[in-house]
Amino acid sequence: MKSTGIVRKVDELGRIVLPIELRRSYDLAVKDAIEIYTEDDMIILKKFQRSCVFCGKTENLVDYKGKSICADCATEIKGAK
Repeated sequence: MKSTGIVRKVDELGRIVLPIELRRSYDLAVKDAIEIYTEDDMIILKKFQRSCVFCGKTENLVDYKGKSICADCATEIKGAK
């Protein structure tokens, strides 16, 4: 993990501002979803990317009852019946 040298304060509502340089570097746009993880004493932010709940692929996804499934896994499930 590398340091950016950027320090931000948390406001009264618990918010921080991500500098424009970081948003550009990580292709973050207004209203993009961010996942929040914790590890030991760290808070980790990651741009959210939908993926198949079974294999983790991010291409050719369909939604089924609120879950994302790739076309390959959907085909495999259909064939298992």
